[in-house]
Amino acid sequence: MVDLNKWPRQGGIVDHQLFGDEHFGTEAPCVVFEKKPVVDPAGNVVEDLYTAWVTLNNPKQYNSYTTEMVKGVIAGMHKASMDRSVVAIIFTAMGDKAFCTGGNTKEYAEYYSGNPSEYAAYMDLFNGMVDSILMAKKPVICRVNGMRVAGGQEIGMACDLAISSDLAVFGQAGPKHGSAPVGGSTDFLPEFLTAEQAMWSCISCELWSAYKMERVGLISKAVPVLKVDGKFVRNPLIITDKYVDNGEIVYGEYVKGEAAAAAKQLIADAETDFSLLDKEINKVVYTLTNLFPNCLMMSVDGIRQKKKFFWDVNKNNNRHWLMANMQTEAYLGFTAFNTKKLTGKDTIDFIKYRQLLKEARPFDQELVDAVLAPRKE
Repeated sequence: MVDLNKWPRQGGIVDHQLFGDEHFGTEAPCVVFEKKPVVDPAGNVVEDLYTAWVTLNNPKQYNSYTTEMVKGVIAGMHKASMDRSVVAIIFTAMGDKAFCTGGNTKEYAEYYSGNPSEYAAYMDLFNGMVDSILMAKKPVICRVNGMRVAGGQEIGMACDLAISSDLAVFGQAGPKHGSAPVGGSTDFLPEFLTAEQAMWSCISCELWSAYKMERVGLISKAVPVLKVDGKFVRNPLIITDKYVDNGEIVYGEYVKGEAAAAAKQLIADAETDFSLLDKEINKVVYTLTNLFPNCLMMSVDGIRQKKKFFWDVNKNNNRHWLMANMQTEAYLGFTAFNTKKLTGKDTIDFIKYRQLLKEARPFDQELVDAVLAPRKE
């Protein structure tokens, strides 16, 4: 046994924290930081060891991150990294509808659209948020409590593992709403999926189910969260039987017609319970707890490096493109989304836009007015 008393430290243990609690809060929109005890498979608390939960708290806006929330994620990842008692970081969000739907479109539309220099400064923070996940000194587990879309998909894929509610959906939104998924998706998707799956997911803006994402390898596991008469049931909107229909894999695809309507009603009537999801999280954490921590992190960083390589190569160039794009298509896309309650439409008239570009029309107010939906009377 090593006698630690033989090696006294002058002035106690060194504090390596860079941030205090100034970037965390409790009232939305904010990021919540808290520590929870590690538990063994029997549910017993493991003394002095914890998970750090970095939680997006903006459920009314589907946990989209504001500028201040981006700072909170960076601070949370660093705070957890420098805490000797933390085994793993759990990155999640409030509520049962969304993990994250990306940047806050209201803030984008009302402040950053048409203001490229300010958006460039924001993108430095966004890049720092992704960096903070990829550089965390503890494994980062994405606890997907609901839809993971757009920038939410990107920060989710930056994590090391993902365990998801089976109600969650995944996908990109950029080409439909005035941007491109170059905040990580174009770098990370080819690491997870085949080249064609990555391409279609990236450009189509289709939403894929948690079971489909489990099937293609983007997440570790989809876990039931619906309870009917006290028993867990799988998401009734999704085909969860692993069979092939007419040569086509249907596992993870959506049911259609009357079955879809009935499934939506069942979801509306059922209770949502995340206890199985959290049980899976606890199992993963306990596995990590019983490993050499430095050997674990070397292994994690070895896998991360493949994602990080392409992210680091592209992130600054992407920042400059996103900045310039705020003057044109992002301005249109975010304005359309932000005014959907006034117009009834959350996208521009893409056909009209392409027709005007065919005529070499300049990007001016006349073009903007022509492609944005008019306000409802």
